[in-house]
Amino acid sequence: MTEPGQGHHPGQAGSRAERLRNWWRPEGMWRRGLVLAVLALLLALLIFLHAEIPNTVGNLGSLLETFLPWVGGLGILLLLAAAVLRRSATALVVLLVPTVAWGVLFAGQLTDKAGEGGNLTVATHNVNADNPDPAGTARDIVAAGADVVALEELSGDALSTYRQGLAKAYPYHTIEGTVGLWSKRPLTDTRPVDIKIGWTRALRATVTAADGQQFAVYVAHLPSVRVNPQKGFTANPRDASAKALGEAIAADPVKKVVLLGDLNGTMNDRSLAPVTSQMRSAQGAAGDGFGFTWPAAFPMARIDQIMMKGMSPVKAWVMPSTGSDHLPIAASVKI
Repeated sequence: MTEPGQGHHPGQAGSRAERLRNWWRPEGMWRRGLVLAVLALLLALLIFLHAEIPNTVGNLGSLLETFLPWVGGLGILLLLAAAVLRRSATALVVLLVPTVAWGVLFAGQLTDKAGEGGNLTVATHNVNADNPDPAGTARDIVAAGADVVALEELSGDALSTYRQGLAKAYPYHTIEGTVGLWSKRPLTDTRPVDIKIGWTRALRATVTAADGQQFAVYVAHLPSVRVNPQKGFTANPRDASAKALGEAIAADPVKKVVLLGDLNGTMNDRSLAPVTSQMRSAQGAAGDGFGFTWPAAFPMARIDQIMMKGMSPVKAWVMPSTGSDHLPIAASVKI
């Protein structure tokens, strides 16, 4: 037989009630988590003032800017989890500051800005010199149906595979070094572009559209950057190439210009300013989301770019994965 009240432990209920009271007591909520609040303010300063972080030591500023959406976003989520576990109202309120800072910089990229009225589609893809299936990649490129296609990291036997695979869809093409341009419209004034690395990884051509309008296309593959414990973010060759590329584009007599390629840097990276300061990003102006392209298995940064000046991006998107370690990208443009 069970006696009335057996199994009931007032002390336990009282303990739970006491914990709830402690949670809602203002002195408890606001006194906890001061360290988390300070960390939230520091994160906000990092997001707001990222451009003030110098590149003098290991190109730290550029490294931060390359992955700033991740650094800020993950930092906010980690602090949010810690604030909830710590039951700190102070930390939760202060966390609004870095959240607003992140939103000011990046929330606009999360919306779909696609429009209508494009009369030209361009695409670019770093096909990867070690691509195990260049023929399949060529088929994917043709299926995408772009009017103008730029390819980077063309080398060895794969080059002839791309030539053959794209020939029927693209009657006009030019190749300089390890970069190439394929077009459904005539190409003229094609030439290599010296980006100061000792071999050819950039070219320039004039495309004549169906309505007779002409525009210049630059294809570029800037040098890779490296991250190591001793030297940090080593990007000096990439930065010098960006400067040379920016000067070439600025001096081009044709006023309508499209840049396609792997720039090994994001639009946030200050070291690409010689290029980004004079051109619009198709993804930033007409894309949906961040449009990350690398690495293809788990994209964390958009280092492949479509930029333009004198022309209007209408829509931008990331195409499905091929055999490369980069994702291809495309944009619809109004000339």
